[in-house]
Amino acid sequence: MAGLLTPRGAKMLVTALRIKFPDVPIHLHTHDTAGMGVSTMIAGAEAGADIVDGAIDGMSGLSSQPCLGALVSGVGPEKTNLSLDALQVLNEYWESVRHQYRPFEVAELSSAVGSNVYMHEIPGGQYTNLLFQSRQLGLSGRFGEVKKAYAIANKLMGDIPKVTPSSKVVGDLAQSILSLKLTEEEIIMNASTLPLPQSVVDYFQGGLGTPPGGFPEPLRTNVLRGRVLADGRTCFEGRPGSELPPYDFDAAETQLKEAFGTARITFRDVLSHALYPNVFKEWMAFERQYGAVQRLPTHVFLRPMELGDEYFVTLGIGQDHFIRLAHIDKYDDNTGTRAVTLEVDGERWFIRTPDDVTPLQQMAGGGGGKKRNEKCDPTDKGSLGCPMPGVVVDVYCEVGDIVEEGQTLFKLSAMKMETEIKAPIAGTVKKVGVEAGESVEGDDILAQIEA
Repeated sequence: MAGLLTPRGAKMLVTALRIKFPDVPIHLHTHDTAGMGVSTMIAGAEAGADIVDGAIDGMSGLSSQPCLGALVSGVGPEKTNLSLDALQVLNEYWESVRHQYRPFEVAELSSAVGSNVYMHEIPGGQYTNLLFQSRQLGLSGRFGEVKKAYAIANKLMGDIPKVTPSSKVVGDLAQSILSLKLTEEEIIMNASTLPLPQSVVDYFQGGLGTPPGGFPEPLRTNVLRGRVLADGRTCFEGRPGSELPPYDFDAAETQLKEAFGTARITFRDVLSHALYPNVFKEWMAFERQYGAVQRLPTHVFLRPMELGDEYFVTLGIGQDHFIRLAHIDKYDDNTGTRAVTLEVDGERWFIRTPDDVTPLQQMAGGGGGKKRNEKCDPTDKGSLGCPMPGVVVDVYCEVGDIVEEGQTLFKLSAMKMETEIKAPIAGTVKKVGVEAGESVEGDDILAQIEA
């Protein structure tokens, strides 16, 4: 998935597989991160692969798959039964689709990928997520350091196969290494008290199973010290999925229909909730507030309307409307909302909608900025600061509590990465600086502990 396969490697691999399994179809897949994808796929095809993967030209290259048009041209249209003229028709469509999603393009991607993938081994599908997460964690302009930290994290975790979700675990640890400014040796020696991402702790507890080469020591022992599963065990034994109780789909469907309405819940929703309960609930809350946004034209959803813009929208059979944005009021500090005036088929509608005031929106329509939290004192071991920007999920301490070194005091969520924040020293909690649900920045004081 990282695009590590080379033409020579593809030839050796496919040839060996074909000799061992002469009648089994061979399907070869790679990414084009180092720019070698086309030549690798052609080498695999010539060695006997039945199927090689590519991406339509307008979606190909970089951390995506190799260019399909180039593959057809390299192998020869007569061997693929694909027409270059027909491919260009498809390509024109996908180029226009990609244009609709231009706001989500990551500008740094073209300069971030390259042959150094053979050193850090970041999977192609993780590149854009990692770039975005790095910006959110205050690591903008430091992606070169993130890639080096990723290589260190991969080594610390045992040089594991990196596919979702194992690749995310390596990425979480890499960004923690940079945020905490730690060396490889410091991670190993102090793992029992460091605020490691929960995904990393879960990995060493066996939540993803046992890696092919086993868990690296002494890092695993240090990570597990003082951290236990919900049932009190230190780690899983064997495959964790085998311990799951049978899932009652009928009971879940009944519960969801009671919560969201019988007409709204389908069996697909039941499956979504079973796999991703928190994400599903967040989506339903979003839908309840904003409606069925999937019926909006893609460009309207992705690019906010500007004053005077008018669009034709089909919301259902016989539900065609002209919608024009007439006015946006100033930000209301008391309610955290703005009043928006829309003209629907010429009739004015007045809607008050929540607004997470960004700096750009503040300049455009007013609204106060976020208050700055007190920062921790780096010279005071009892001054517990936030290791990275995020949202406080849980607070496990109060003023006056007596805590032990390494005791979990807070849980932080940053870009889908949960981290337990532990007491740096033993003592009495003199101050708690945050509440559950509060957004925090790096070095914001979470608690003051007096030894």
